[in-house]
Amino acid sequence: MSVFERYLTVWVALAMLAGIAIGTMAPGLVEAVAAAEVASVNLVVAVLIWAMVYPMMVGVDPGSLRDVVKQPKGLAITLAVNWLIKPFTMAALGVLFFEVVFADLIAPEDAQQYIAGLILLGAAPCTAMVFVWSQLTRGDEGYTLLQVSVNDVVMVFAFAPIVAFLLGVTDIVVPWETLVLSVVLFVALPLAAGLWTRRMLGSADRIAAFRERVKPWGVVGLIATVTILFGLQGQVILDRPQVIALIAVPILIQSYGIFAMAYAAAYALRVPHRIAAPCALIGTSNFFELAVAVAISLFGLNSGAALATVVGVLVEVPVMLSLVAFANRTRARFA
Repeated sequence: MSVFERYLTVWVALAMLAGIAIGTMAPGLVEAVAAAEVASVNLVVAVLIWAMVYPMMVGVDPGSLRDVVKQPKGLAITLAVNWLIKPFTMAALGVLFFEVVFADLIAPEDAQQYIAGLILLGAAPCTAMVFVWSQLTRGDEGYTLLQVSVNDVVMVFAFAPIVAFLLGVTDIVVPWETLVLSVVLFVALPLAAGLWTRRMLGSADRIAAFRERVKPWGVVGLIATVTILFGLQGQVILDRPQVIALIAVPILIQSYGIFAMAYAAAYALRVPHRIAAPCALIGTSNFFELAVAVAISLFGLNSGAALATVVGVLVEVPVMLSLVAFANRTRARFA
């Protein structure tokens, strides 16, 4: 690994500080970036995420896609964790902390809002960033694509009923524009570009060399994305640090707990590491664009639910980097 890649955590930490500073000192710039949004998807962030996803899509070999279904264990773990466990454990943690542990620190009406935001996060597994985490753990590109694609299909049918059940409401309106646009931007277009690139390059050696050249741009995109996300929320972080810290507690417990559950299951079932690592990371990461969009549509832009989903965005990158590091250190333990 290059020095740049080896100290990625340091650069991300600096990007967080830079984002907060920019958000505080140059609010006009942040507002301009925030305004570049379509269907709750920020186009500037979308371009950067696209840059992160593209290098991995170049590695997707169309000939190997038909073989991934021969290894169903990783997909089964992903689906079980994402849809049978994660939404309900997130709801349980929200109730535990905001109705019991933090009951004396949070007003009851605010507590219900924060619980609602956590539920929205827990019911929305990742669509885009998981390709980055998979690449950082040397995951199987084709299998990761399969896992994300199947999750997207399940999300179309399962997200609204699960959220409606856990929130106790019946008028959940799924923002289809956000869902469809995210899938097109973060899965379909990068995949098409990756397959076209492979066809243009031809030989495996040229493809491998090209991937090495574009790989650093994915890391640059990650750092730039973190800077923008923290810039967009810099003032919120400074204005309400205590509330953000309280909301982060159940999210952290959920993230590490879900990863441990999925990773341990993959180890017990002797799933290869190139499938096990992305399998566990998909359940840990969240589709924050969808969660934020639904929170705003249901509860309003300045609601506690929207704030909770934003905290999920802020917590995700540091948590995922720590889990990527752990997955890489434990690679040798897998068959």
